[in-house]
Amino acid sequence: MPEDLSWLDRPEALQMIFPVVYSPFLPDDVSFLPPPEPVYSIEVEGGARIDCGFWVAGRQFPTILYFHGNGETVGTCDWIAPSYTGRRINLFVADYRGYGSSTGKPTISNMIDDAHTIFRGFKEVIERRGFSDSVFVMGRSLGSIPAVEVAFGHQDDIRGLIIESGMANNFRPLWEGSGRTAEGDLSSERSLFFNKVKIRRVRKPTLVIHGEHDQLIPLGEGDELYQNSGANDKRMLVVPGAGHNDLMMVNPGLYFDTIDGFVRTYG
Repeated sequence: MPEDLSWLDRPEALQMIFPVVYSPFLPDDVSFLPPPEPVYSIEVEGGARIDCGFWVAGRQFPTILYFHGNGETVGTCDWIAPSYTGRRINLFVADYRGYGSSTGKPTISNMIDDAHTIFRGFKEVIERRGFSDSVFVMGRSLGSIPAVEVAFGHQDDIRGLIIESGMANNFRPLWEGSGRTAEGDLSSERSLFFNKVKIRRVRKPTLVIHGEHDQLIPLGEGDELYQNSGANDKRMLVVPGAGHNDLMMVNPGLYFDTIDGFVRTYG
């Protein structure tokens, strides 16, 4: 990761990247919806606390560590959890700093750094509670960044990686749209800041899911992730007719059956 990402942490960028914390337009009922009980709290650098939700199907079943999108919280994931547990998959969802009941303020740098601490805390929870070591990491949209970071740094401890509506070039459209050029290492196509560069070194089975008509993170980004994946076993699901936020609703059977089949195959 580049040493200095502070130029990305200017106020107008933070409002777009982390709207739950920084945008004045998001309703409070999204910002402060609490995670379900029990809450698993993980302390990250600087004394901030990341609160996580854990929906359990059974100790013997695989578990997904899930990083959600930028307009969601652990609490807003409560409605999708039964679609995982009903398929005998445990779901452990982590927030970002300042999201839901978590403390602190998120930045690009601490989101990436926190991913490692969250993964170690997650592993402690499942080991202490006697869960299977069949572990997957999944990231949706913004969550693709910490998910790929975990897979890149801890691939010996996971069975597979799932990316939904993810980014290959991270925030390049953001800085190009602002008229800025990337600074320092970010100007290089080999920068480890980019998901597409890190994923070349991830050998674990990988599933990329993207909406056919995603206008926020275009389908080309998902295809670029798939093409750059270093996994021998990799799959890509393009959900016909879906955009960025409705993949689960447009064809829920296709969406969840694909995830279930991937987890069953490699778990």
